[in-house]
Amino acid sequence: MATKKKFIPVARPYIDSLDKKGVLEVLNSRALSLGPKYKIFEKNIASYCGATYASTVCNGTAGLHLTVCALGLKKGDEVITSPFSFISSSNCLLFEGVKPVFVDIEDVTYNMDPSKIEKAITKRTKAILVVHIFGQTADMAEIMRIAKKHRLSVIEDACESLGARFKGKMAGTIGDVGVYAFYPNKQMTTGEGGIVVTNKRKIHMLCQSMRNQGRNTHGDWLIHERLGYNYRMDEMSASLGVTQLRKLNWMIKKRRKIAEWYKNELANIPQIVTPKIGKQRTHSWFVYVIRVLRGNRNAIIKKLAKKHIQTKPYLPVIHLQKFMRDMFGYKKGNFPVAENITSQTIALPFYVELKKSDVVFICKTLKEILA
Repeated sequence: MATKKKFIPVARPYIDSLDKKGVLEVLNSRALSLGPKYKIFEKNIASYCGATYASTVCNGTAGLHLTVCALGLKKGDEVITSPFSFISSSNCLLFEGVKPVFVDIEDVTYNMDPSKIEKAITKRTKAILVVHIFGQTADMAEIMRIAKKHRLSVIEDACESLGARFKGKMAGTIGDVGVYAFYPNKQMTTGEGGIVVTNKRKIHMLCQSMRNQGRNTHGDWLIHERLGYNYRMDEMSASLGVTQLRKLNWMIKKRRKIAEWYKNELANIPQIVTPKIGKQRTHSWFVYVIRVLRGNRNAIIKKLAKKHIQTKPYLPVIHLQKFMRDMFGYKKGNFPVAENITSQTIALPFYVELKKSDVVFICKTLKEILA
């Protein structure tokens, strides 16, 4: 009887007995929403990242939407952002009728290229929405300089980069407001979930109200001061966040070790570009994305799948998604650096419990395919 070959997924959350115990305690308490856990999680995240305030939400997209609303962005406004990102960093603007204005990315870190921002600024530009891609920050010194010069707000989409730093400051805490997300493939997870962090009380109070159907913050359940949404985080997710955060530094350390394994195994292969870390930045490793310079990327992904290795083409550019083309008339060639990179990228399996033998097997298989 043939043995079943091991399947290696592209991502898998790390869940231990303390995580399970915490969630079960919430279930047994029957306080499944608006209990004590979400407040504890908010306090702990704020402390971890060095922010004054934190507001839990049901996912990162909801958090980004709240930041747009809290800054008063509206129809007719423009916000400069990156085309190389998950779709939510643009959708959160479109929800309020705000136009995303893209600028191309750096060839090394795949983050927004600050040298291209000022050319994109118009009289309608109100903010810069910075996406910290794959686990490391954009060049926040230059971006903040530009924002200050032109009096623009700065939103940090740090949904992929909790734990990453720029000049010692945590991603998400450098601009006016930042958002983290906790989908199961992230550095830590709450299942679904996100959190908004800021040092500005007004932004915080608006987010607290709007995530809870626009209720006032005095506990009056049926008094709604403004338009709001049901963006609350449930208590099971918050409990998982509390226990996951306790081991986040350990999990990031493990991810850095796995990234080093990949780097060593893939060294000296001309067809492959491994991730690079920008100056004055630390990396928290959301994913491990390589670029394949020669060969059919999609064919390589299919061949790896036949060997039971799951990979993903991270990330398709936003401006070439069908609805974005239809809305704004974008076409190939608008952002050549992002378009070139998106045609080459492969996210390899990457999670805390990945073994060195798995990495060796993945890289050996990849080398054989490229030979």
